[in-house]
Amino acid sequence: MFPSAFFFLDRRLSLTSSQPHTRARGVQLLSEVLHECYGNLTEREVEVLIAFYENRLKDHYIITPPVLQGLRALTKCTVLPPGSAVSMLRSLFQDVHVQSLMLTERSCVYNMLINLMETREAELKGLGADFVFGFVQSMDGERDPRNLLLAFQIAKNIIHRGYDLGKFTEELFEVTSCYFPIDFTPPANDPHGITKEELIEALRAVLSGTPKFAEFLLPLIIEKLDSDVQSAKLDSLQTLTACLSQYEHKDVAEFLEGLWTSLRREVFQTSSERIESAGLAALTTLTSCLSRSVLNSDSEDSLSTFLDLVLKDCKHHLCEPDLKLVWPSAKLLQAACSASNRASHIITAAVMPSLIDQCTVIPPVCLSRPSTLEESVFSAFRESLCSMVFSALSETNSSLQITATSMLTSLAQQTGLLLDSDIELAVDHLTRLLLTEEDDRVSLAVVECAGALAALHPAAFITKLIPRLKTEINVVLCSGSVGFSVEEVVLACRSLQRIAEQVQDTEETGQCFHEVIIPRLLSLALQAALQGLSGFLSGCFHVVRLAGQTASRAVSLFLDGDVSFLPDNSFPSHIQLLKQGDSWSQSQMVCLLMGCVCSLPRSVEVPQIDQLLSQLEEMSCTCSHPLSYTSAAKCFAGLVNKRSQGDSLDSLIQRTTKRVCSELDSTSSPVRTQAFTLMIWVAKALLLRYHPLSTALTDKLFSLLGDADLGAMAADGFSLLMSDSADVLNRGCHADVRIMYRQRFFSENSAKLVQGFNAAPQEKKPNYLKALSNIVNKLPKQETVLLLSLLLEALLCPDQGVQLSTLSCLEPVLINPPPALIQQLEALVSRLLALICSSVRIASLRCIHALSRFPEHEILPFRARVLRALARPLDDKKRLVRSEAVQARGEWFLLGSPGGR
Repeated sequence: MFPSAFFFLDRRLSLTSSQPHTRARGVQLLSEVLHECYGNLTEREVEVLIAFYENRLKDHYIITPPVLQGLRALTKCTVLPPGSAVSMLRSLFQDVHVQSLMLTERSCVYNMLINLMETREAELKGLGADFVFGFVQSMDGERDPRNLLLAFQIAKNIIHRGYDLGKFTEELFEVTSCYFPIDFTPPANDPHGITKEELIEALRAVLSGTPKFAEFLLPLIIEKLDSDVQSAKLDSLQTLTACLSQYEHKDVAEFLEGLWTSLRREVFQTSSERIESAGLAALTTLTSCLSRSVLNSDSEDSLSTFLDLVLKDCKHHLCEPDLKLVWPSAKLLQAACSASNRASHIITAAVMPSLIDQCTVIPPVCLSRPSTLEESVFSAFRESLCSMVFSALSETNSSLQITATSMLTSLAQQTGLLLDSDIELAVDHLTRLLLTEEDDRVSLAVVECAGALAALHPAAFITKLIPRLKTEINVVLCSGSVGFSVEEVVLACRSLQRIAEQVQDTEETGQCFHEVIIPRLLSLALQAALQGLSGFLSGCFHVVRLAGQTASRAVSLFLDGDVSFLPDNSFPSHIQLLKQGDSWSQSQMVCLLMGCVCSLPRSVEVPQIDQLLSQLEEMSCTCSHPLSYTSAAKCFAGLVNKRSQGDSLDSLIQRTTKRVCSELDSTSSPVRTQAFTLMIWVAKALLLRYHPLSTALTDKLFSLLGDADLGAMAADGFSLLMSDSADVLNRGCHADVRIMYRQRFFSENSAKLVQGFNAAPQEKKPNYLKALSNIVNKLPKQETVLLLSLLLEALLCPDQGVQLSTLSCLEPVLINPPPALIQQLEALVSRLLALICSSVRIASLRCIHALSRFPEHEILPFRARVLRALARPLDDKKRLVRSEAVQARGEWFLLGSPGGR
């Protein structure tokens, strides 16, 4: 391609024509060829081309743009001759006034610099400060935000990669800092998606990159903090924080008074929490910077000098009767305190005596320091602080008590501040408040404090608080005067669950759970069921599922009515919990049976398994209570999944299949829903383990997609088949789950789904589409492409759930589109555009965005149509929608432009 292009140019003498426009066209063609084949050039060819292009830079100005395009292509070559990078840049800086060029050509220059900095850094550094000066001249006056991002990247590279700034440090600062703070608002229809935040971060990386800018930047920040524009203040404070983390104390010493005045004002007088937080963060970083100074006999202590300013302006406010400036002063002192150990000692020594003298409990000014110091800064005030806290805990003022709990937590986190006697006294106070306090805010604060202290000092809580709480709870239970709410019962059960999961697995622990806790929970659940109370089971389930050893007792309870192992046994003899009766509150207890038996390892044999399965099947098909028959079906399925392969299992499955199919085939049957529930759970149990008899049940599920009453339920059933179950039939419950069972189900059944859809009447097709959506949503991308025609059809379904699921399936496919999808672009584009103003518009816009990555010649015919359609979501009321629309429109806008993608 390259030699033929040269031949073409040579024949027409374009490059040597006396007409500038003709020469420009010749250079343009050459540059376009180079963009396609620069990777195939030899070093000698590159050398010749560079010499040619450098010479053309001295030609007529109309030739400059294509020359720059060609040089940009050459900067990408891996075989650049030694010294050629310097040669190109010298010619560029000498012969081209960059800011007189159009936007595209300026962008080309910046990209040339970026390319050479990545591949020829050593050569460029050999230019010394001349490279910096050349860049400064090139950038000076740039206004376009796209080019500014490139220019800021170059400036950042110059600073962070150690280029010699020489005598041009101030010039580089001036040419970049003139944009600070960034004041940019993208136009409403901006196709490029450049945000103000991107420009701010890019510029900040430049300004904060070197301490050499300190003498120029710090006065500028002090000046900008006087601005009335809130965004300018915030940007200035955040930039100050960024640069101070790089500076040493000598870089900021002469600006300390001005910086403190500005920071103090932003905290004392601000009306914005964001600006206050940014000001405090800057103060912490400034104090930390000063704390890094190394003192000697001849140097000034910058930290002490600065903290004297802070204390002078803040300390007296802590003691004033007018509380207006107490909180800002406390926050400033805390921010300075948290910077270093030394700062903490200086401030604490200055403010704590006067605070203690007033016996004023304030939110801890310095107590948020982590307990990593060798010696706590509060050691000298330990007794006074403890006395203040315990005194406040004894008060009746709620705010004072809450503050005291916070302060107590902070004291406990400091090594050595609380002695054993202090911990015991703290436990006494917390116990008293837990048992007597009626204010919910105080109670919550006490609970949080007790939790924090218990983690640090468990022995005191084990010996004092827990026995006292146990005694009080037993008194309440024995009196019968208080009935616990369902929410309290559930919380108690979840606490037991956490204990069971985290406690050390010992024989004593196991005996406690299996002999005491689980039987008592079952007893309480049974009592609640007999009294017709609901809601208790949801809490008990997660605890009893941890009790594998209790399974035999649970089976005996549910099959035989054996209540002998339950405490407080006053239950009717031979109670029948698996028999259909009038009380749904009793039948729903089957969920506890599921928790016990379905969590067992497969190696553990469930007693009376055949009788248990028979009664569970009967309950599943005849019970009228949804929770009861669903739990029975899940329990039945969980046991079937783990049962050993053989004739006994096959006979059970065939009998169950025959029964549920019989009920489902009878449109007048009153238990079709129950039969369907059992069928879908058994189908899942068999599908997970690759059992061959699962096919009969899944085929039945496919056939029900056309059922007038159960069609929608059948479509949802595919989601159950393909999703993970939280409480049964999962690996945590030791279920038999084979790898890639979803892919196997798809490969065996996708053809049935397509055939069923094609044969279904129009009013039944949505069920097939919903089933398809539920299946493919759980599959890898490579499986999805096999059903593209149905996915496109699903986009026309009015069901928003189907639309959203289908779009989520399509998006990863669009990133690497198969040929079959490209052939259906017209239908795909039309259906996606129809959804960009619907409730699934974000997902649709992401797909439209992904379409822009298709081969350009395939999607270019749709460009104008897509851009017109994307104008509407640009004005959407939701920010996320507008953001997606901007990104998508930007990519489509660049289609067909030179170097657009």
